[in-house]
Amino acid sequence: MRHRKKFNHLGRTAAHRKAMLANMACSLIEHKRINTTVAKAKALKQFVEPLITKSKAENNQTTEKGTHNRRVVFSKLRNKHAVTELFSAVSEKVGDRPGGYTRIIKLGNRLGDNADMAMIELVDFNELYNAGKPKKKSTRRSRRGGGKAKAEAAPAVAETKVDDSEE
Repeated sequence: MRHRKKFNHLGRTAAHRKAMLANMACSLIEHKRINTTVAKAKALKQFVEPLITKSKAENNQTTEKGTHNRRVVFSKLRNKHAVTELFSAVSEKVGDRPGGYTRIIKLGNRLGDNADMAMIELVDFNELYNAGKPKKKSTRRSRRGGGKAKAEAAPAVAETKVDDSEE
């Protein structure tokens, strides 16, 4: 029985699977998007998002914890160029995002073996999706309802104005 066993083995041994996911994560960090099968993309998403979170946390903490996070990420990726890219460019770009750093877009079936293909990309690096969306305001609204009172008072003032030009 496979009760509570959600991990997709992808038809590989543990060492092969770890090496493949590390290579795919390095390629994703370097190129910002890659094409692969849907199953591998979903496995890669679970693999790479905690690493991006660790890189993001490095900027907010002291150097000891930052060095620790770099070493933890390096033990998973095993590529110092990818770790440098992750902790510099990628962590700056996703600094304000609370999660969901990757996007999976299904592309259809592969011609050779009819496998479901997908493109996985880093969300903040796609300018086509981000161009139409304006930046969110940094201020927060209070729960007191001050905005409604101001909005209702403004039309009342505009209605009391009398046009004297007709007389």
